Amino acid sequence: MSDIREFIRAASGGESKATVAVCGGRLVNVVSEEIYQADVAIYRDRIVAVGDISEYIGPQTEIIDVTGRYLTPGMIDGHLHVECSKLSLTSFAKAVLPLGTTSIVSGLDQIIVVGGPDAAREFLDEVRQTPLKVFWGAPCKTPYTMPRSTVGHYFGPKDHRDTHHWPECVGIWETVREFIQEEDDDVLQAIEIGQANRLPVLGCCPMTRGARLNGYMQSGVRADHESYTPEEMLEKLRAGMHVVVRESSISHFLSDNLRIVTEMGAKALRRISFCTDDVVASDILSRGHLDNMVRMAIAMGISPMAAVQMATINGAEALRIDHKVGSISPGRTADILIVNDLRDFRIEAVVANGTLAARDGRMTVELVPPQRSAGLLRSVKAAPVAAAEIAVPFTGTTPFAEVLAIAVTPEKVFVRTRRDVTLPVVDGKILADAGQNVQYVTVVERHGKTRNRPVAFVSGFNLKSGAIASSTAPDDNNIICIGADPQDMAIAINHLIANNGGQVVVDDGEVVEFLHLPIGGIVSDIDPAEMAAFELRLDEAARRLGCDLPWPFMYMFVLQITAIPDYAMTDLGVVDCVNLRIISPLDPDGPAKATTLAAEQENRQAIR
Repeated sequence: MSDIREFIRAASGGESKATVAVCGGRLVNVVSEEIYQADVAIYRDRIVAVGDISEYIGPQTEIIDVTGRYLTPGMIDGHLHVECSKLSLTSFAKAVLPLGTTSIVSGLDQIIVVGGPDAAREFLDEVRQTPLKVFWGAPCKTPYTMPRSTVGHYFGPKDHRDTHHWPECVGIWETVREFIQEEDDDVLQAIEIGQANRLPVLGCCPMTRGARLNGYMQSGVRADHESYTPEEMLEKLRAGMHVVVRESSISHFLSDNLRIVTEMGAKALRRISFCTDDVVASDILSRGHLDNMVRMAIAMGISPMAAVQMATINGAEALRIDHKVGSISPGRTADILIVNDLRDFRIEAVVANGTLAARDGRMTVELVPPQRSAGLLRSVKAAPVAAAEIAVPFTGTTPFAEVLAIAVTPEKVFVRTRRDVTLPVVDGKILADAGQNVQYVTVVERHGKTRNRPVAFVSGFNLKSGAIASSTAPDDNNIICIGADPQDMAIAINHLIANNGGQVVVDDGEVVEFLHLPIGGIVSDIDPAEMAAFELRLDEAARRLGCDLPWPFMYMFVLQITAIPDYAMTDLGVVDCVNLRIISPLDPDGPAKATTLAAEQENRQAIR
């Protein structure tokens, strides 16, 4: 007997009684926008009845008494690079399930660039052993960088053909605007394959308005999570998009973006949903996850019903998964939150996949991570770095050189601008200058395909000594290192190579702090509280070196993202993100070499 027959019979009041009954609650119906008294009958992992469920209760039915409490659907994070938390899916589930997040939407793109679709499949199989659900978006391509940097796996059209049948697959994910603008062949093929499989296009178009937005909309994009202003978000909403408000650990857009509702008159609240994009354990444990976003929205004057809808049914409808999750309705997965006060929105208990998974902020079921494949535990394949390699040569005769430094400020979060600086030259090498807040930055290709390890300059980290480095760094997960001293930088990089990944702080020749990330060089199975403690120690160690950014390691590891202007740093060198080319820090107004998008496409065809 197939599952569907079994559920039909259970829901029809037959011999199969409810396995769990949630009784006495006030149902927050996000579909009809009502709140009323109702009980919920659950059979296995699915809701079979809502309302009067007396005929569904049998002698073996587990009764969960929630008298006087509100029942809301489990929350859905509509766009999340889960690996950027540095937590494995098992550990991430431990962090967010007690806070009411029962589903996430992720491309698993960070593990894909390391180990390909097999690594993603390994992660998806892992999460099946937890109450957390992952809806997977097949990345439009990897990496997202332009020009294309070096990664372990290039996810392309063949991978789309091979994976769209996966039951977790819900769309074409992170469809970067520049790929559409430049008519990238691989991405356009991915969209066509997705259309044939009736999969929506999920976007990534920061700071896109006017003609650029009109051109981007021709891709058929359904939803976007990258609005830097409420005006931009409103324009996208008016253009027909589902808009996703982002509140990550490093970028705080909710309060500003939701002004389209509170100040600018937008009425289509059902087209607005929530995501966190990139979050870390210390932030989750201190502020919360989607529950925090609900509280923030309510504090702005948005009704509790609308705020809960943004965290549940709205995202499900945007992703066309509302027949599975997003509401407390018959036929949906039994994901139910028990909440005492809708305005305060603190989660008392969580039913996920039909099981009481958490109560009073703690898991009530044990989650055990699986055995990891050997390939994911030995993913760092770079040769050691010598301190002499961390240098920017200068062939001129003057004692100073004019260079571009990639400028980072806490006010602009991801956006990196140009800073022209004059730096000293000694023995034919341009030196960083802590007095001017200019440090070295290098990216070491760690997938074993090249010897790429360019060096440039960054401003804003304010390191007076030492170095910080990370092997988790979207979108490539090559090793990125910033430092005031090449010797310390080499020690930091080599420590990560020797230990197959992590994050490290080095000062005066000594490793000061080290977080081991053995799985793909990007995540760990440690518990969220332990991860949070590591994060705080790492950032504090960076601050002792002089760094005054709010999140030193997050500000560093996003430097490889080329989808956000104006400059980035990959294993190819400094990227002019506006003109999509590699530039020299000594000649920022001209390309360092013929690495334009057209040249990259020609190179890709030659490789094929």
